[in-house]
Amino acid sequence: MHSQQIRSTFLDFFTDRDHQLVRSSPLVPDDPTLLLANAGMNQFKPYYLGEVPPPFPRAVSVQKCARTSDIENVGRTSRHGTFFEMLGNFSFGDYFKADTIAYAYELVTKGYGLDPERLWATVYLDDDESIRCWERIGIPSSRIQRLGKEDNFWSMGVPGPCGPNSELYYDRGPAFGVEGGPAVNDERYMEIWNLVFMQFGRGEGDGKTDYPILGELPMKGIDTGMGLERLAVILQGVENVCQTDLLAPTLHTVQELASRPYPGSGAEKVSFQVVTEHARAMAFLIADGVLPSNEGRGYVLRRLMRRAVRHGRLLGIDGPLLPAVTGSVITHLGPSWPELTEQAGLIEQIVRAEEESFGRTLRQGAKLLDAAVLRARESKAEALSGETAFELHDTFGFPVELTVEAAHDAGLTVDEDRFAVLLAEQQQRAKSGGKTRTAAALRRLEAYRELSARHGRTDFVGYESLTAETAVLGLLDGGRTIEAAGEGSEIELVLERTPFYAEGGGQVGDTGSLRTAGGAVLEITDTRRGLPGFHVHTARVIAGELRAGDLAEAEVDGVRRAAVARSHSATHVLHAVVRELLGPHAAQHGSLVDDGRLRFDFVNFSALSEGQLEEIEQRVNSRLLADPEVRVWHADRAEAEQAGALALFGEKYEDTVRIVDIGDFSRELCGGTHVAHGSQVGAVRIIGESSVGANLRRIEAYTGREALRSADHERRLLRELAGLLGSRPDEAVGALHKRLDLLAHAQSEVERLRGNELTARAAVLAEKAEVVPGGVLVIGRVDDVTAQELRQLASAVAQRIAAGVGIVVLGTTDGDKAMLAAALGGQLRESGVEAQEVLTEAAAVIGGGAGGKGALANAGGRKAARLGDALQLARASAATILSGRFQ
Repeated sequence: MHSQQIRSTFLDFFTDRDHQLVRSSPLVPDDPTLLLANAGMNQFKPYYLGEVPPPFPRAVSVQKCARTSDIENVGRTSRHGTFFEMLGNFSFGDYFKADTIAYAYELVTKGYGLDPERLWATVYLDDDESIRCWERIGIPSSRIQRLGKEDNFWSMGVPGPCGPNSELYYDRGPAFGVEGGPAVNDERYMEIWNLVFMQFGRGEGDGKTDYPILGELPMKGIDTGMGLERLAVILQGVENVCQTDLLAPTLHTVQELASRPYPGSGAEKVSFQVVTEHARAMAFLIADGVLPSNEGRGYVLRRLMRRAVRHGRLLGIDGPLLPAVTGSVITHLGPSWPELTEQAGLIEQIVRAEEESFGRTLRQGAKLLDAAVLRARESKAEALSGETAFELHDTFGFPVELTVEAAHDAGLTVDEDRFAVLLAEQQQRAKSGGKTRTAAALRRLEAYRELSARHGRTDFVGYESLTAETAVLGLLDGGRTIEAAGEGSEIELVLERTPFYAEGGGQVGDTGSLRTAGGAVLEITDTRRGLPGFHVHTARVIAGELRAGDLAEAEVDGVRRAAVARSHSATHVLHAVVRELLGPHAAQHGSLVDDGRLRFDFVNFSALSEGQLEEIEQRVNSRLLADPEVRVWHADRAEAEQAGALALFGEKYEDTVRIVDIGDFSRELCGGTHVAHGSQVGAVRIIGESSVGANLRRIEAYTGREALRSADHERRLLRELAGLLGSRPDEAVGALHKRLDLLAHAQSEVERLRGNELTARAAVLAEKAEVVPGGVLVIGRVDDVTAQELRQLASAVAQRIAAGVGIVVLGTTDGDKAMLAAALGGQLRESGVEAQEVLTEAAAVIGGGAGGKGALANAGGRKAARLGDALQLARASAATILSGRFQ
């Protein structure tokens, strides 16, 4: 059965049973507790928690998922993957265990034709009800096993919904391992479907085995997940997912690149499967807006890319790898997942740039590794330290496996135990920081959920009005609900009706004021969404006392709102112009829309030139000056996309979306506030462009009044500069060039004269050379020289020493700093002696260290008073070197 038929069979089965078909959410979830979408239920989490009423009682989906917890097992087992498609059916307070189990059994046996005699089930330890359900439909107790919390109690790994689960397994036969059921062998008995009975909420804890159950969820639910890949393995009669129709074309591409067949076992088989599996994951991640970086989701993507490249190198693929394998994924999975085809150009450019960058990293790491190996050999060590391996891994992204391999080739080992300790410490630091943030967020979320459950969604009236008569529904202080807040208090509050726009889509939250009938006055300093459709206002009590239940009048700062609206409309126009000029790959990847200014992040593979920035600014202002109408309309998501509306990275949209058109050149899904006509934005002035990550650029600009202020500021600076140059403003640049040319000429003349002076001083110093056993010495203090001139002078003296062997040491002071320079003369330059040896002890006396290579060295420290002592020590060191080696 082809994978497309597997999907359609699943979806048809459940839509025929009144399940609402829901499209997959992006891999980047709208959930601060999740790095990536890891289950089909992620997008339905608010329904289970009671934050948002479910719009339908049951649903079905094919969800894109990414998990990296088992990344090291990818390629080594037949069931682990970093990306997978999860087929899932869901119930929100509708059906529960009996119906879920019956649906599952009917679909796998009749829909997919699996042999009922080869089906096994596992249940949670005390879940007798599930056992009775399985027995009732035909699976005997001999093929039902009870397992513990680690296996049969499901959670997302973070605070949220959880519950016992029952898993359905398929016996692949004795060729895959020993008998005994899933409890004994999970390679032979492959899990195909996980049925989760979502009935509890979990809090903070230590992984899956140690967390508190907070109580029953507002409504019991069903969340199931069947891995398309595992089912395809069984139905297509192959060993692992790389051999299914999902990835077989990509595996074939890897074989062509490696110029060898896919082996049946061994290390090469692992490498083939890693490259193939990771290619699909990276293509989907980039298509959903993830870019490689050194943190978060970007680090996950970068790790997959580098792991694939490393395994490609192990297969002998030294040329470009990632563009070819991700291209294969796009070609063969694009018909089922159109976003791959739509983002094909971006995917190709990202993976090519990252592979080239990693090639440079490998070369840089190799140099550092070679130096570490040399140091180990010189010190007669038998192993590279764990610290060295960790620095290569953490700072330069050099895989520890390559470090071990290179060390082995050099006859050394690596202290992998120490490396593992350092890596675990780093991971624990990151995990602890994340837990602290998650715990604080959880406390606030619980308070928001409680208020939302009592009062429902916020009635936002800010599109129509900047004021609203309202009531205070709740007050919060540090996540705690309070009844009253007095003057000087800083609190959060929830209003029944609000005109304040909550931060979202890059647009900052509104500010303003709140006045109660009882005389309390508050400054609203920020507004954001605590939950979907639930506004939370940050406020400071200026006068009086605010109490829950008070009637009040809310008023938005209209001047600021208008300035923010100008920036938001300007951002839409800027987005359209950037895509027009650079290409469709230059999509918005984040923004800040603020009072009089904007930040716009977009994908591009090189910095923009001054000419490109000028062109962008000119086009933006021309479009706005034409005064296009700004029109807002609503449609369902599919209709909006069909009409060409752009959906932005990282944003979550409901089924009915708000679309903002600016003229006939910009159409985006957007919930923000805008001007009515383009000319109301005023001027837009780009003030800079910079890099904010690999292949990610940022344009910053002023809008409206701030753009005019910026122009006025630059005009004042130009007038001041022209005054200093004694020219007119329009002649200032030419006048400045003339002054700079004169200055450069004068500087050159000063340097020539200074060089002549140093040459003369060098000749005088050379005449004072002291003859000692083995050669001559020039040791002394000089004044009125810089550190660079001190080195030049020492080198010049060394070149003038008449004898064949000589050492020069000169010193000077600059305030409280002492500086030394040493130079070798004559035959000493080719002898293997390092000038740094002369200064080692002297440098310590002035509180510093010696540096330099070969015949010239220098030192510096903060003990200027000890310069004389340092020169004496340097003289002794130099004399010892001469007498010991050249007498």
